[in-house]
Amino acid sequence: QVQLVESGGGLVQAGGSLRLSCTASGRTYSFYYVMGWFRQAPVQPREFVAAIRWSCGSTYYGDSVKDRFTISRDNAKNTVYLHMNSLKPEDTAVYYCADGSKWAIATSERAYDSWGQGTQVTVSS
Repeated sequence: QVQLVESGGGLVQAGGSLRLSCTASGRTYSFYYVMGWFRQAPVQPREFVAAIRWSCGSTYYGDSVKDRFTISRDNAKNTVYLHMNSLKPEDTAVYYCADGSKWAIATSERAYDSWGQGTQVTVSS
């Protein structure tokens, strides 16, 4: 059973930056694994933010965060990061990291088997 622990959320002013971390335990990573970030604002469906392929570092981004957010990984620490720049009030949400094996559908929740507890990001205007 993979366990994912997120950290780094908080309150930031519009235009500011935050870095989220997600540390995984309980799995030996293989070629196929993908880690992703999703977010969910109140009364909104969960939205894909970014994904990274563990082995080679290939990435996907959601259209609303492209060119502002960057996903990266540290293999030695089993940790994935989400660097968020130029934050906007509409980025306010609970951010979840997820672990899965289906890179081909990495933008879909169906690609993921394990989820973290979520971390709140609030961007004030």
